[in-house]
This record gives sequence, structure tokens and C-alpha cells, in this order.
Amino acid sequence: MIIRDATPDDAGDACAVVRASISELCFADHRGDPQILGRWLANKTPETVAQWADGQGRSLLVAVEDDAILAVGGLAHPDEITLNYVSPRARFRGISSALLAELERRAVALGARDVALLSTETAHRFYLARGYADLGAPTGKFGTAASYPMRKRLG
Repeated sequence: MIIRDATPDDAGDACAVVRASISELCFADHRGDPQILGRWLANKTPETVAQWADGQGRSLLVAVEDDAILAVGGLAHPDEITLNYVSPRARFRGISSALLAELERRAVALGARDVALLSTETAHRFYLARGYADLGAPTGKFGTAASYPMRKRLG
């Protein structure tokens, strides 16, 4: 597996990974509610993902194995992780952890001393186990039950 910067040509496959991850792995967040899913997935289109890959104040990374995108991660420069989604078929292989570490390295290279993110209910324990701390009470996003603002000190 390699982790690299995404290109606009990756947009279709990267978008499919993000949408499958949300739909299939984040049930604790959307609870199968089509309205919540609709709001969450509304901007998850190939066109939008291609824009995220433009490098304009952000980085979009993909984890690739055998020419298949297994995970997608995003960083708003310099210090906000905006995405970390793994393909359902690649879950529990350490890919999200590797992608998160690369996003954190990118943030450090851009001068960040800490990094923030908004975690789903599904990923909350994942981030706690990797040194992130809650910044306050969870809020709802897209109508989900809980979105956790979190932060981690880097280096």
C-alpha cells in the first residue's frame, strides 16, 4: 500500500470509497435514516472530490493498493483533518491509522503544532486511541446523533 496525493483523475474512485464508507460503516451515525444520509452524501460527488484534490489550501490523500483506492483523507491547511474514510472491504487493516499518521505529518510539515477534526460516533474511539481529546460536548452534523470536536497536540 502507498499513500499519495490524490489527483482529479482519482475523483470517481475516491468518491465511491467515501460514499461506501459513510453508507456501510457509519450506521451508528446515520442509523439508516435516508434524510441524514442524503444530507451527508450531498456534497460527496466526483466533481466535489476533484475540487478537493486541487491542492488549493488543502491536501487530499489516497491510500492505494494494486491500483485500487482503499482510503481517502483530507487536510485543510495547515491543521484541520476534514476526511478519513476507508473502504468497507479494507476495514481493520491499519489503513486508516496509516492515513491519519500521514495527514498528521503533512500538518507538521505545514507548521501546525496541533490538529483538529470533527469525529463521527463510529470513529470516536479510533481517534481517542490515537491521542485525540474531546474539545467539548458533541454536536450533531447532517442530523447525526453526535459529532465530536477533537484536537491532538503534534510532535
